[in-house]
Formats: sequence, structure tokens, C-alpha cells
Amino acid sequence: MLIERIYDEDLAQASYLIGCQAKGEAIVVDGRRDIAVYQDLAAKNGMKIVAVTETHIHADYLSGTRELAAATGAKVYVSGEGGPDWQYEFDGERLYDGDAITLGNITIKALHTPGHTPEHLSFLVTDGAFSDQPGYLLSGDFVFSGDLGRPDLLDEAAGGIDTRFEGAKQLFASLRDKFLTLPDYVQVHPAHGAGSACGKALGAIPSSTVGYERLYAWWGPYLAANDEQGFIDELLDGQPDAHAYFGRMKRENREGPAVMGERTPLPELSTGIVAAGLDEDTLTFIDTRSNSEVHEGTVVRSLNVPAGKSVASYGAWVVNPETDKNPLVLLASGQDQAMDMWDHLVRVGIDNVAGYVTGIEELPTFTPKLIQPEELDGFDAAMVLDVRNKTEHTAGHIPGSYQLSGGRVMWHLDELPANGTIVTYCQSGVRNSVAASALRRAGYDIVELDGSYAAWSMWRQSRPNAVAAH
Repeated sequence: MLIERIYDEDLAQASYLIGCQAKGEAIVVDGRRDIAVYQDLAAKNGMKIVAVTETHIHADYLSGTRELAAATGAKVYVSGEGGPDWQYEFDGERLYDGDAITLGNITIKALHTPGHTPEHLSFLVTDGAFSDQPGYLLSGDFVFSGDLGRPDLLDEAAGGIDTRFEGAKQLFASLRDKFLTLPDYVQVHPAHGAGSACGKALGAIPSSTVGYERLYAWWGPYLAANDEQGFIDELLDGQPDAHAYFGRMKRENREGPAVMGERTPLPELSTGIVAAGLDEDTLTFIDTRSNSEVHEGTVVRSLNVPAGKSVASYGAWVVNPETDKNPLVLLASGQDQAMDMWDHLVRVGIDNVAGYVTGIEELPTFTPKLIQPEELDGFDAAMVLDVRNKTEHTAGHIPGSYQLSGGRVMWHLDELPANGTIVTYCQSGVRNSVAASALRRAGYDIVELDGSYAAWSMWRQSRPNAVAAH
């Protein structure tokens, strides 16, 4: 048996390819939409992808299940659990608790493990060539290394009302009745790692075991004492902000993400065409440089989505493909980098990319406005906006600032003043530059705090009579 973990550092998301080497067949679990990585891996191992499935209706990325099935002819399996309100709306064989998928000597058994979502499945894997007992659990967003999938995302991102409490109770029951009944040696392979917003304390270790989590995860003592209420209280306390685009992901994943098919390589566009499109507002420019470079000059009304491991995350903060219909133009060093960034964007459903340019010299530019920490006290700001997470804000913030995380700000513009200047900051300036660019494009008068909270804190501490940050 082959188990390969494919990890996306951008979204802290893990998918898996499980293959039977004897039969040459493979299944992909929780795949993403840029599917070449799975096709290449299967080909490398002389396997054909014959099945695709997923643990639940995801909120943090757009599923590649339908994309893979269209490209390979693989059979689709999805959860049939969770009741009528949580049914997938596209074709695929429904899996219920105890159902199994067989690939040669391998058996993949579905376990209904609700809590993170009502329809959530985990997959218990048995390598029949080695043992008649299961040895592996693909736990999805149920059990992570050291943590659990948050039960409040349906409230935060899908329009639910107080579903977190029932979800927390379901998580407790799923742990007690399913997870903790498994042998301690069963290896646990979760769908997320550190950095994901699907939990509050995810570990960076890629896998664990049932026994290790039973003994050392924060929730272990509550289960051992059968303390459901204590478990619920700690589980729900301190969960991070959920990005607003999660609601769109939930809806599209339930309906069935659009199948892109084979994508034509992005062309390099002439600066004349791009300049005309910007002037007519028929193109949106994505400046992919660092915030420090952007602050020296950037394209008018551009969005800052820095190249690197967070293109999908930041892209989804500032581009809503349901309302932003302009094709995107990427700033890239060449076609390879442009295609890599496009791969990241399609993971969150941002498909409409027209092409790329390699420089901004002939495009209309401006210099974003900055303010230094020592100038802030005397500045006439309509609002000082903290775009960090609420947990960061609680730990320390600029007195009088208003918290609205970068992943939510464009969906909550009603909380911002309609007139006057808004000063924005994050921790170091990266997230701030992303959010500020989107607010600026939306017509707000934005001034960015140079160096953000880190610089302000250092300046504050350097003053003899400094007042501690709140």
C-alpha cells in the first residue's frame, strides 16, 4: 500500500493519495483543484486514479474532487450523512457510516464523525496485504495533531445561528464513540496543519496516533472524566477569526465547484493593453511584490497579493469572484511564476486570470500614504483599524483602535466610517498592505502605519514615559 501526503503550505491543507501497488489503482482524498500533482504522483507509481472522495464540505478551499473525476474518469464518493440540510448537490455515490471503498487489497471504511460539520466522515484504512486490522485514519477536520476541528465555522462562515454548541456536543460524542474506540497504534493523518483557521492550536506534526492524542491532546482529560461541558467551554474559547470567503467556499463546495478542464498557459500581456484595461476598469492588477516594494510605488487601484506561500489566502481576502468580474493581471517574473500563482488562486475559486506582465514601468502608478508611529498620536484619523486577528488584538493593541481582521474587512465595510482617513495596521505590515490595497481600491482614504504594530510597540517602549499598549 502507498499513502502519500500532498501538503499545501498556503492553506495549511493536506490531501492524500492512497494506492494499491498490486492492482495499480489509487484514490485521492480531499484533493485540491490544481490536480497535476496527483496525476504526476499516480503516474510516477504506475497507478491509475480510479476514485476520489472528501471528508466533508470544506470551507477553507475549493475542492478538486470534481476536477479530478472529470480529468481521470474516477468515481466520485461523497458523504450522505448529516441530514437533508447537508447534502451535496452534485452526482456521486453517497457514503454512510460503515460503508467501504475497496482498491485491490485496501479497504477504506467511512466513519461518520460529526462535529466540525454535520456530514463529516473520517476514513479508516486497512492494508489487507499486511493485516486484517485497520492501521490508518484519515481524520479530515475531525482530529488534528494536538487539536480538533472547530465546530463554530457554520456560525462564522455559513450563516448558522448557535450551531457551535450542537457541533461541540457532536465532537465530544465522535471522540468518545468513534475515535477513542480505535486501537492506540492507529496512525492519524489529518487534513490540516499549523496555520489553518480550521482550529485554534493545530500542531505542525504531519501525523499522530490515536494513543498519543488520547494521552496528550488538550481534550484528553475531559474525555477521560466524561466532562462534556468542560470540553465544550474550552473548545469554543479563543477560536481565531474565520475568513469571510469561507462562506463562498462552503456554498460552492456543496453545489459542486466549476470544472475548469485543462488550462491554457497564461500569456504575457503588453503594457499598452494592460494600461488601457486599467483605465477602462476592465482589468484588475495584482501587485505581487512585498509590502516594502509596494510602498515605494505601485499601480493605481492595484491589489497587493504578495508572491509566496500565501497567494490563495491573501487573494481570497481581496478578490471575490462572485462580485469582482474583472480578469486579473499578475505581476510575475515570467510564465512559470505566473502559472504557479494561478494554481494557488484556483484553490480558492479565483479562476479568471487574463495573463501577466513582468514590470510596472509603463503603467499608471502612485505611492501609498504612510504614517510613522510617532506621528499617530497627533493624526486626525476617522478610525485606526487593526486588521490582525481578534486574539492578537486582545493580547495588545494601539489604544482606541478597532479590530476587523484582514480576511473579513471587505465583507464588513458597514463597520467603517464613510468619510475621513482610516489608518490601518497589522503586526509587521504584510497583512496590512493586502487589506489596505483593497480598501483603497474600494474608495477609502487609507494611510498605512509604517512598520505596523511591531514598529509602534518599539517606539512606545523607547519613550521614557511610555503608556503600555492595551
